Amino acid sequence: MTLYIPHKYETVVEEDEKGLRLDKFLSLKLDDVSRSRLKNLIIDGQVMRTSANGQNQDLKIDDPSHRVKPGEAFSIIVPEIIDPEPLGEDIPLDIHYEDDHLIVLNKPAGLVVHPAPGNSTGTLVNALIYHCGDSLSGINGVKRPGIVHRIDKDTTGLMVAAKSDIAHQKLSKQFENHTLERAYYAMTWGVPNPTKGTIDAPLKRDPKNRLKIAVRDGGKRAVTHYKVIRRIEPMRKITTRDSIKNSLPPSISLVECRLETGRTHQVRAHMAHLGYPLLGDPLYNRRSNPTKNFSDLAKQVLATFNRQALHAYLIGFKHPTTGEHLTFEIELPNDMKRLIEALETA
Repeated sequence: MTLYIPHKYETVVEEDEKGLRLDKFLSLKLDDVSRSRLKNLIIDGQVMRTSANGQNQDLKIDDPSHRVKPGEAFSIIVPEIIDPEPLGEDIPLDIHYEDDHLIVLNKPAGLVVHPAPGNSTGTLVNALIYHCGDSLSGINGVKRPGIVHRIDKDTTGLMVAAKSDIAHQKLSKQFENHTLERAYYAMTWGVPNPTKGTIDAPLKRDPKNRLKIAVRDGGKRAVTHYKVIRRIEPMRKITTRDSIKNSLPPSISLVECRLETGRTHQVRAHMAHLGYPLLGDPLYNRRSNPTKNFSDLAKQVLATFNRQALHAYLIGFKHPTTGEHLTFEIELPNDMKRLIEALETA
């Protein structure tokens, strides 16, 4: 049974949010509530423009297209959707290490880490509950038992989950102190210049697209150390009147990205900011037609790769109870291997 519990939120318009539609502004503030739902709540009279100093009477705003002004304060009543507790599901797990305190696994593409409002099945949490039973840390609550960190739905690779509360606390502390080691392989459009460097740029939700994270002043500090591992030169398609220079398709790189911090979409947003977005990532890739001069076969290969080319290949941490340093590595997933092979031979 789904329950609805009302929650009241209050927020103030900042200078860089001037002129946004009210529904868009609220969607940036309330990450877990969709813009369409916020629009309906506004129309239903659940949003009030409040007085910060008590001199003016609160005013109901029922127009989603209302343009907000700096300093305006709003309150909104949002009935929270309370889904049932997630249940165990027999979803296969690729386990690389397990003991009484933690479990290290390789998450496949397409698997969401934890349940979200309206979707309480088919997640990594459901698989962990089935596999571990009651032996999962409860620190993150019943919706996210054992979850210490996340990777995106369509990103593959290594994760660690906590089976005991002490493991959860100590692993979380390592994340907080940036002592836990994490590294990714990413395939990018173009060859980063220089081929080795550090991106130290703050990240914050994009005010123009709430699904994206962008480099913005006032964001949380984010640091990515990158290094080009391999340069991939896809076969080109040349017509009789093309010059070789104009017919060259863009190079593709296999890049190692080591995280000093762990922000949402960090590798995807940082590499796009640098000018080298990931293959298969339409959210951050604005190139109009990157495959224009590719061979027909190379185009077909890329068209069938329908996720961002990102893989968490390494994780290292201090064991929360023994103190032993553990490091785990896995090779590229088969779909990225096949993509590289096909691009080099297509």
